[in-house]
Amino acid sequence: MAIRFKPVIFYKKYLRSFKKNNMAKKLFVGNLPFSMADADLNSIFSAYGAVTSANVVIDKFSKRSKGFGFVEFENEEDAAKAMEALNNSEQMGRNIAVKEALPKPDRV
Repeated sequence: MAIRFKPVIFYKKYLRSFKKNNMAKKLFVGNLPFSMADADLNSIFSAYGAVTSANVVIDKFSKRSKGFGFVEFENEEDAAKAMEALNNSEQMGRNIAVKEALPKPDRV
């Protein structure tokens, strides 16, 4: 009898270990205004600590923002501070959502 691999259980265990070992240094920022640029995102988050990178994701065809981005901090404490302070805060007329970024899933 072959052992069946259960991907959902494996993924949940992987996420738990990832969250324990690698605290949130990279944050997902959703519901961004379409007019927001990388520099704007950097200036908002740099008030809470040293920002390594801030990227607004751009659609390659329309060259317009997709409405979300990623911010990476130098240390976990600053990322946690920014996540707590800026989640559900209003920026340029929209309430942004700030969460811990999940790792990219492996492509098959």
